[in-house]
Amino acid sequence: MATKRDYYEVLGVAKNASEDDIKKAYRKLAMKHHPDRNQGDAAKKAEEQFKEVKEAYEMLSDAQKRAAYDSYGHAGVDPNMRGGMGGGEGFGGFAEAFGDIFGDVFGQRGGQRGGRQMYRGSDLSYAMEITLEEAAAGKETQIRIPSWDDCETCHGSGAKPGTSPITCTTCHGSGSVQMRQGFFAVQQTCPQCHGSGKIIPEPCTSCHGQGKLKSHKTLEIKIPGGIDDGMRIRSVGNGEPGTNGGPPGDLFIEVHIKKHEVFERDGDDLHCQVAVSVTTAALGGEIEVPTLGGAAGIDIAEGTQNGKTYRLRGKGIKGVRSSYPGDLYCHVLVETPVKLTEHQRKLIKELDESFKKGGAKHSPSDKSWFDKAKNLFS
Repeated sequence: MATKRDYYEVLGVAKNASEDDIKKAYRKLAMKHHPDRNQGDAAKKAEEQFKEVKEAYEMLSDAQKRAAYDSYGHAGVDPNMRGGMGGGEGFGGFAEAFGDIFGDVFGQRGGQRGGRQMYRGSDLSYAMEITLEEAAAGKETQIRIPSWDDCETCHGSGAKPGTSPITCTTCHGSGSVQMRQGFFAVQQTCPQCHGSGKIIPEPCTSCHGQGKLKSHKTLEIKIPGGIDDGMRIRSVGNGEPGTNGGPPGDLFIEVHIKKHEVFERDGDDLHCQVAVSVTTAALGGEIEVPTLGGAAGIDIAEGTQNGKTYRLRGKGIKGVRSSYPGDLYCHVLVETPVKLTEHQRKLIKELDESFKKGGAKHSPSDKSWFDKAKNLFS
């Protein structure tokens, strides 16, 4: 049998090292030699070193065993008394330190050891539809959402009147159990009481042991001006209640904007089509266009073509995070007259003849179009 190395040498600490120094040294070496952090050929050697480090820590972290080891060396320590494998007196200190290592390796740090497991309540979502005008100006409204009230029959205990919850026999009220596999110690929520530490032998018939009954409540909601489609408003603490005293979840109100008859929104900007008569497009003139704040005037230039865009600065929407409002873009739609009288037909034909006599100067786009067509067919 190979001679065991000195425990202080294994951990790399002095013989007068404090408990904190020993624990820090153990954590550092355990991280380095942990089986799950070493693969391939190095895994077997790392496992042996991990066992050696663990054994050294078990002995030196226990005051009585450390005193015996300091006095008599390895001969003063009975191997059958090791707490890491059999759960003896020294296991508490080892489990505490090893729990830290286990959390570091697997990312499971958090929660109070040995205490009841508290769980945050689930979040709730609520879809709300508003008009474009309401989105631009903001709105205060009320919504009706689910709520949970203490059961009046059992006063929130979940137990049938005249009875009371009892301590869970599986976890003894701690809300968690410890599973051991080799030198791994894993703490998990008690499967019997689901972390509450209590068992209800006779559940309340009104709430079926939940201690709460579902109801509804009215909530005042303030929608900020400039909110856009798909944005969410968070109402803290108005989600589902937590478990075992855990905090409640939140309520997320998702806003959807109804399709508008006139405007289309693009961020903070608005777009709309403006119908312009042929005569106004040809001769020019002032027309009125709608905005969210009322009517506004636009000077249509002489000879305006279909699709021309006019921009009205600051007539869009001031977004939630914007310092200035967006713009309104008015897209000209030149209307062709319909349902003409015979007299109107005659006038348009006479006008057309005069245009033809004037040549391409009256239809600048016609020449370019015909030139492109010739190139295509030639």
